Amino acid sequence: MTNPPNIPALDSIDLALIEDIKRLRSEKNALILSHYYQEPEVQDLADIVGDSLQLAQAAQKSKADVILFCGVHFMAETAKILNPDSTVILPDMNTGCSLADRCHAKVFEEWLKDYPDHVVVTYINCSAGVKALSDIICTSSNAVRVVESIPKDKKIVFAPDRHLGRWVAARTGREMVYYPGFCIVHEQFMASRVSAIKAKHPKALLIVHPECDTSVSSMADFVGSTAALLNFAANSDAREFIIGTEVGILHQMRKLRPDATFVPIPVDRGGNHPLCPYMKLNTLEKICLALKNLKPEIVMDEALRLKALSPLEKMLALG
Repeated sequence: MTNPPNIPALDSIDLALIEDIKRLRSEKNALILSHYYQEPEVQDLADIVGDSLQLAQAAQKSKADVILFCGVHFMAETAKILNPDSTVILPDMNTGCSLADRCHAKVFEEWLKDYPDHVVVTYINCSAGVKALSDIICTSSNAVRVVESIPKDKKIVFAPDRHLGRWVAARTGREMVYYPGFCIVHEQFMASRVSAIKAKHPKALLIVHPECDTSVSSMADFVGSTAALLNFAANSDAREFIIGTEVGILHQMRKLRPDATFVPIPVDRGGNHPLCPYMKLNTLEKICLALKNLKPEIVMDEALRLKALSPLEKMLALG
């Protein structure tokens, strides 16, 4: 398959710039973390590529002086919460998240007043302020395990992704109250387009992220976190897959399964691929500047950090 839009061919990458980044990484004792949704050249440069859970675990264990996070703001913020002694930098401070941006801490705090007797389970895709209002954090990798760890006599609020919450509820049998948030990438997937692409690729397995609407996830052969989708594709005997998540994951899938075909679900009638506009803001040039200047830096009030740390540690203690 040809490269999806906005993914540069290898010969267009500035190799001298990559060497500068590698030199600065060594000089600054920096660890470069990258989410699967970053551009391929960023993923290939990183020390660790993973999903939110894997990167949170890596940040917690890091002994590096500098953590450069190629992801979005809440991810870098999480790294700072878990590793306050490291300088945490983000190549572009405008790398937001549609889920986090739709759930402001003050709004969330007011909304929670209607559910005073509920355990607050919050998806890691949120700000430090929202984490500080939560009882336990989860990722799409461990959300089922987190919810199952809560006593059955306890009521649950799940925030901010309503689709992930409904998927977890179906898996666990738990009733939950959902905050009305969603991801702008996964919200675009429509059952009608999934049906159309399945008709064109009848032998392909449909694998999707649980941030998709239930009308889409209910059609899937497998539903899982970004890392789980990657593992499924790597270990399946199938030779063709329809992918329901951000197109950046295709880079790792193709590396692990060069024999397979991966077909992203189009998000519009023009056949455009599902791209997160925030994730794509990180570039090699910005990474190099961030390492040179150790800016933009994530700075956090210590009282807020400690409040946000507690629910994160509860999640990580579950393994």
